[in-house]
Amino acid sequence: MLLLISFITVFAPDITTASTKTAPTEIVTDGLYYAEFYDYIFRGHFEHIKMTSEDPMFLSIFSEYLYTFGSQCAQYLPDNKVEMQKQVCKTESVTTDGYGVETNRYCVEYVWIGSGVYAKPDLYNAKVTSENALRKKGLQVTFEILTDPNAMGNSVDMIHKMQGLKVDMLTFFKLNPCNSPAILAFEENLKRFALNQPAVRINAESKYTKMKKAGGPTATQNKKKLLDDLIKDQSRTWAMNRYVPGSISSIFERKDTTGKIVVMGGSYQYKGFLGTQKNNVRVTFKNGIPECIYFSDYPNNCKTPNSGIVSAFASGKYTVQ
Repeated sequence: MLLLISFITVFAPDITTASTKTAPTEIVTDGLYYAEFYDYIFRGHFEHIKMTSEDPMFLSIFSEYLYTFGSQCAQYLPDNKVEMQKQVCKTESVTTDGYGVETNRYCVEYVWIGSGVYAKPDLYNAKVTSENALRKKGLQVTFEILTDPNAMGNSVDMIHKMQGLKVDMLTFFKLNPCNSPAILAFEENLKRFALNQPAVRINAESKYTKMKKAGGPTATQNKKKLLDDLIKDQSRTWAMNRYVPGSISSIFERKDTTGKIVVMGGSYQYKGFLGTQKNNVRVTFKNGIPECIYFSDYPNNCKTPNSGIVSAFASGKYTVQ
């Protein structure tokens, strides 16, 4: 497991107390995979964020954001911008058989070089701080991965999350102008979250918090459409198999006494090496909101539903009219 390390000196502001204010403008997150995370960061509602500043996925989000801003919004970088560093292989070890045919190749020495992309120094230094904290936990993280019975499923899920992140960044600055007050507020709290500092809190409650409190709809839902959209989204990162859109069958659901869905599932078709085959999917709900997707090949691995789809479901877009 390769953990990012940097030797750049970190200069963090001395902030000891949080502040609260009204929203400068709203950040737009509709349809994004990590919509909920972006909104909570923007509002400074850190208590609702499931990640920590030392979570590899948080570092991926932070890094991808900085690279995207540096590429798409370079004209808004300050004069004291810093070049982001990337790690590349300097020395490789190559193994050959008795006939001189290469059988194995891996890197034994890495070096840091400039990436050609620049960032705001305070944000970049905050990212480096989180990277160094994760590096110190390297052995612990590796052990947790090796001893996790769901490691394979989690690896597949991580690939899906990375793909979702990359798709997010393709549209993030189309939805939110580079120099908007909302982006500046988002960046300030992104930095504070990375440094484990108090947030600048915005009074207004997140629509995602409201959604979870209110719970999901109790009216009849288009179950086939919901399952189809959830599986289609997950299938974007399948390595070999290809989902057959619209192939949902044998649909079932169970509701609680208030009429909110507790679990939903069914069968679907996919195409692979052995032709068209069937698999099963089960979606669990919390307070009537999709929480986990379980596929029968990884029955204990909770895959996180796309925030955009979850938000659409909660707002009634799958309700049968």
